[in-house]
Amino acid sequence: MPAVSVASTLTLPLLDVTAARTLDRPVKSVTTGPTGFEGEGFPVRRAFGGVDLTETDPFIHLDQMGEVEYAPGEPKGTPWHPHRGFETVTYMIDGTLRHQDSHGGGGVITDGDTQWMTAGSGILHIEAPPEELVVSGGLFHGFQLWVNLPRSDKFLAPRYQDLRADSVTLLTTHDGGVLIRLIAGELADHQGPGSTHTPITMFHATLSPGARLEVPWRRDFNALAYVLNGTGSFGAERRPAQMGNLAVFGSGDTITISAEEQQETRSPTMDVLVLGGLPIREPIAWAGPFVMNTRAELVQAYDDYQAGRLGSIPHDGIGNQESPVAGS
Repeated sequence: MPAVSVASTLTLPLLDVTAARTLDRPVKSVTTGPTGFEGEGFPVRRAFGGVDLTETDPFIHLDQMGEVEYAPGEPKGTPWHPHRGFETVTYMIDGTLRHQDSHGGGGVITDGDTQWMTAGSGILHIEAPPEELVVSGGLFHGFQLWVNLPRSDKFLAPRYQDLRADSVTLLTTHDGGVLIRLIAGELADHQGPGSTHTPITMFHATLSPGARLEVPWRRDFNALAYVLNGTGSFGAERRPAQMGNLAVFGSGDTITISAEEQQETRSPTMDVLVLGGLPIREPIAWAGPFVMNTRAELVQAYDDYQAGRLGSIPHDGIGNQESPVAGS
């Protein structure tokens, strides 16, 4: 699992946990997301499956894409499709993905890069493996997160952020046992490169065998942790954790995650995506690619899409097919 790596974590800035550590957040639940397929048929695990949206607010949806080793000719993506009312965050750990949208945003992401798209008032986009990857095949692993927007920001102008792997803020723990890649938000006075409308913090941590991660966390944020690979435990109570598990934490100001001393050969470390944000606490009306506040707004979004008011596919656009029901 390459993402962003360093020769020695001991050269990185330390995550200071002394100032805020007063109450460890208990683990409210641990669930395992169901598997399925997205877009043109690539495998995903629905990380939030079975968890009430009030627990994940302001996050709507999280798909772990892969991990899958494609044979030549097998890599798949999504067709052109619309979005309105939220932001998509696509982070690649292994493999390569190309994005293009109807507002001029786009680029190729690989091994630790992130694409952050604010759909806002409406946009069309496509995500697909580049032709050379389709021809060669190869490893594909990443995730896509949907971040809700409050009612006041639902109709913001669309925006695209291309966050290169070398812009991610790298941190470590006092013993160097954890590599933290801070993608967005603030963590103990360190800032990630992602610019967010909804206040959130998001990072990808790699824990060496036996390592323990304690991070200070805003009391007004919720807290979620999803295991990408490896085994360990959540919380001071050490609830068992393995690949595909999502932990929802309760109230407090510190999150604790530990890696088992013995990891399997295929996953020598434990990798965890940690998320938290300020709950929006507004009604959610969600259907396919649109996340609004009312059913009437959903109907309007579909009408606007059918009428071409959410944009048009560029003349040099990837592919030439649109799908009004695609979800990624």
